[in-house]
Amino acid sequence: MIVIALTYVKSTEEADRHMEAHMAWVKRGYAEHGFLASGRKVPRTGGVIFARGPREAIEAYVEADPFRVHGIADFTITEIDVTTAVAGLDALKG
Repeated sequence: MIVIALTYVKSTEEADRHMEAHMAWVKRGYAEHGFLASGRKVPRTGGVIFARGPREAIEAYVEADPFRVHGIADFTITEIDVTTAVAGLDALKG
């Protein structure tokens, strides 16, 4: 599993100016790039995306995020080898 953590480096007002394009990118991520779950950090300092797929492909897709293109957020990508999960989330393993 891949964890993509976004941390805003510009104001939330600036993030909001690019939110519609970012959310279209997220929607494509679910349809085409193995996104499993996503949401805002609390407090609102960025967001987190959980995905499956080849790390290289996800890293390449992240480069097209409008938040990356416009310098709104820094991104950290972490790969996790999930070995244990609650019932119903077994698909995250391996």
